[in-house]
Amino acid sequence: MDPLEELRRRCMAMPEATERVSHGEPTWFVRGKKTFVMYADHHHDDRLAFWCAAPSGVQEELIAEDPEHYFRPPYVGHRGWLGVYLDVEVDWKEIGEIVADAYRCVAPKTLVARLNADHPES
Repeated sequence: MDPLEELRRRCMAMPEATERVSHGEPTWFVRGKKTFVMYADHHHDDRLAFWCAAPSGVQEELIAEDPEHYFRPPYVGHRGWLGVYLDVEVDWKEIGEIVADAYRCVAPKTLVARLNADHPES
């Protein structure tokens, strides 16, 4: 399983999500404007990961619970963004929930309502 393709599939499932390269990495946006997920293929270290928006307090909670899977990413970590390692065993269902939460953090209310209606389980 290619982590990039799995992540892409989940990001592009979000309403009006777009993808383009930003800072040299595949990045997903809401309506081409607001970033919600950025791939990090050995971007600032020797790890494969992604960085994403996260609800308040989630970054600290997940890093404290499981530092093997989560980290505070550079540049955006101070804003509460979450880093998620992809070079370890991952639960893709959980990744899908993290992506949906990242989307909810930056998407307009109308798109969040559409996501919630289309994917009530996430």
